Amino acid sequence: MTKISSPSWGTLGMWAAVLALLVAAVGWLAWPSGAGAGGSTLRPYDDQVVLRGEVVYANNCARCHGANLEGQPNWRVRLPDGKLPAPPHDETGHTWHHPDSYLIAVTTHGLEQMLGKAYPNDMPAYGNTLSESDIVAVLSYIKSRWPRSVQARHDQVNAQYGRAQGG
Repeated sequence: MTKISSPSWGTLGMWAAVLALLVAAVGWLAWPSGAGAGGSTLRPYDDQVVLRGEVVYANNCARCHGANLEGQPNWRVRLPDGKLPAPPHDETGHTWHHPDSYLIAVTTHGLEQMLGKAYPNDMPAYGNTLSESDIVAVLSYIKSRWPRSVQARHDQVNAQYGRAQGG
């Protein structure tokens, strides 16, 4: 009897998610950039900011993304309702693949506004719930938990984006 393996990265659902992220990236590139766009806005080495971010994370993010940033199980496999489980925000996820300005925009405005269309997800827009400084703090907390090598790679992502934006 042949064992059927669970869906992998190459499944149709995963390709749909990749396409949605690409569309989100295009929307993000067209989004008006705020302060710090293209450069590093997050402050993972500022203890006060990180401590504030830890509280914000515990109160707003941990329920879905996990107390240790681990995300939900099988986060790459769509649920029956078409949504993807919450991804990890640790180094095993894709958060560090995006520059600060994109992370801030998605957290503030939500994925659907970034895409410009409906998209099955449970991630709320926090722009009316959290202050801009709280959003920077929570993302700084997340980055502070990554290994130094991943933080350095994320800094390179910010620098590359800055060069692409003419900065």
